[in-house]
Amino acid sequence: MPQRLRAALHRLWLVAWIRRHDRSAGHHAIDKRRPIQIVVLSFIGAIAIGTGLLLLPAASTTATSPLEAVFTAVSAICVTGLIVVDTPTHWTGLGQVVILVLIQLGGFGVMTMATMVSLVLSRQMGLETRYVAAVSTRTVRLGDVGKVLRGVARTTVAVELATALVLALRWWISYGEAPGRALWLGVFHSISAFNNAGFALFSDSLVGYESDPWIILPISAALIIGGLGFPVLLEIMRHHRWPHRWSLQARATAGMSLGLVLTGWLFVLAAEWGNPGTLGPLSVPGKVLGAFFQGVVPRTAGFNSVDIAEMNTGTWFGLDILMFIGGGSAGTAGGIKVTTVAVLGYAIWSELRGEKDVRADRWRLSPKAVREALTVAALSAVLVVLSTGLMTYHEPFSLDEILFEVVSAFGTVGLSTAITADLSAFHQVLLMALMFVGRLGPITLGSSLALRSRGRDYRNPETTMIIG
Repeated sequence: MPQRLRAALHRLWLVAWIRRHDRSAGHHAIDKRRPIQIVVLSFIGAIAIGTGLLLLPAASTTATSPLEAVFTAVSAICVTGLIVVDTPTHWTGLGQVVILVLIQLGGFGVMTMATMVSLVLSRQMGLETRYVAAVSTRTVRLGDVGKVLRGVARTTVAVELATALVLALRWWISYGEAPGRALWLGVFHSISAFNNAGFALFSDSLVGYESDPWIILPISAALIIGGLGFPVLLEIMRHHRWPHRWSLQARATAGMSLGLVLTGWLFVLAAEWGNPGTLGPLSVPGKVLGAFFQGVVPRTAGFNSVDIAEMNTGTWFGLDILMFIGGGSAGTAGGIKVTTVAVLGYAIWSELRGEKDVRADRWRLSPKAVREALTVAALSAVLVVLSTGLMTYHEPFSLDEILFEVVSAFGTVGLSTAITADLSAFHQVLLMALMFVGRLGPITLGSSLALRSRGRDYRNPETTMIIG
């Protein structure tokens, strides 16, 4: 049977299946809050357990305060990377293992949860939306939960193992590390990279390897893959030879991710080329590699191969924008997500052209999708502004440094101008809240907005307001 005919028959079957289940569902409502509550409570439970383990005497080389333990646990489970104590010197092997497990749970858990939310939403939305989600995206099929979970797990293990192997061999052969130590370094940084966490086992992060492509490039590849999101990654792997078959979600995610990586790369290269504290002393290949890495990591893994504190303030602001945008949906990256920005971009372009509908390629975006994107972006911006304003009143640091720290926490990035440990206890707690909201907020908010679909039997009279 020809492929097109088979696809057409599958679409007809899918429409009939959805209509039959719509009728059988009747008027039974589900508690839409319960899945979100379970997710939030599970993360809180993991933070509590992780904090308790990090407080064990065997987990650290010196005494650990409760605030230091809970901050580290929150940063690890929210795959951020901000630290208040030095990871390689303060934590023992046990403490580092606890941090690594929290990173893996946080990254895999959010990635799985976000993918499952997309399946739940496909069942709770209307026929047209569900049909488009199931057929046009060609990422996951309705009800195929087990296959999705296995796919996420296989992808995670494959990328982390491949990255760990390359890194371990490099540290063993080129840097003379003992085989066991090299393997541990490879595994730790591989998991930290794929889950976009940014924790490192070196006090200066990866500054010592700024010109080594065998360290920098595998870590960059792992964090880019993890930041794309599993549905998009699966679709790209399935149809890598036929990009014209990609859904709008995949095209927007891949296109914007590539564009932001290139933009960040060139921006950092131009802004820091002659800075004696960052790229200035490096050779031309070293500058290119260092700029590439620092253009990639704001998307959102907090490794650094140059001293962030020595960057120009203009560079900080550019990285603020990259950190706020973040990566792809249903992945390990944070931020408001590239798809949110893409939807807003489509809306602005359509409005400038005077079009009635918001057009994206050959599709027409629903007004609800535009409202959801606007809500997520606006609320996130307000949260960042309010948090920054609150911290400026009681901290001796500049506005640029505080804004960078706040955006890094909310975007679950982990980059820092080296002020995290010097903040007051209250503001460290504020950063923990930002990391938690930044990790779970966009997903839970987006899913709750999508599920809060209430119809009315009437419409209010239409009016307008003067804009601008």
